[in-house]
Amino acid sequence: MRDVLSGSFAAPRWTLWAPDRIRVVNWNIDRGLQLAKIIAFLEAQKADILVLQEADLYARRTGFRNIAGEIAKTLRMNYAFGYEFEELTQGRQGAPAYHGQATLSSWPLRDSRVLHFRQQSNFWKPRWFLPRTEPFQLRRGGRIALITEVDVSGRRLMIYNLHLESRADDHLRMMQLSETVGDARKYIGSDPVVLAGDLNVDLNRSYASAAVLQRSGFHSVITLPASSHTTTARGIFRHRRTIDWVYLAGPVESISGGVCEDVNASDHYPIWFELKLTDA
Repeated sequence: MRDVLSGSFAAPRWTLWAPDRIRVVNWNIDRGLQLAKIIAFLEAQKADILVLQEADLYARRTGFRNIAGEIAKTLRMNYAFGYEFEELTQGRQGAPAYHGQATLSSWPLRDSRVLHFRQQSNFWKPRWFLPRTEPFQLRRGGRIALITEVDVSGRRLMIYNLHLESRADDHLRMMQLSETVGDARKYIGSDPVVLAGDLNVDLNRSYASAAVLQRSGFHSVITLPASSHTTTARGIFRHRRTIDWVYLAGPVESISGGVCEDVNASDHYPIWFELKLTDA
């Protein structure tokens, strides 16, 4: 579960220096259930880097496909997939199914690794009295950060792809965020760092979690007003929320960004943004 699955489909990019603008999309793609719509949107974005959460790997609900691999192959990008959970009700005999994060880029990806959080919820733990059927969503594993180095024309750009726990309180999520920031500190002084993902917390309201990022020099790429949301309304009791975020640190500047609230391909909305690498 600590391994990283990867593939290379991008054509070589012969550039001597980093471009003035790098376009990135961060998106929880809801397992890839609406893959055709997801690919159509991402293709139109013409992004250099994709930071995706909730990507299925060989799961029944998504046709036993490698969702990250299919997106990468179609868009001609390189990809790294970090295993978050084994989905115990989604596999086939002798062929387990997984769920996790994927980072894709048209530039080479190097030294991808998984940070498996020490602090975890036990909500997903299989129990003897629960039947192994889909409604119970039994899993083995835990929340992770997928850490990937993107080689942007010889310049290292660090991507932290996060999916913090949904079945817990803000304190647990803050602890997972703190582990991520602690790992990222080794890069911030010299390398640009992007921290993006589904944090399952509204940083406009959880001041302690936001302070963890700010104390380490991270700043948000966009300001999300109260009227903006990053999830859809899911049923009567699940209102729209603002829980997907992107932060930058180190020698990098945000240029522009926004939330695509008109995209109907997941229960989350994509966040797009453009950044520029600066001198260390």
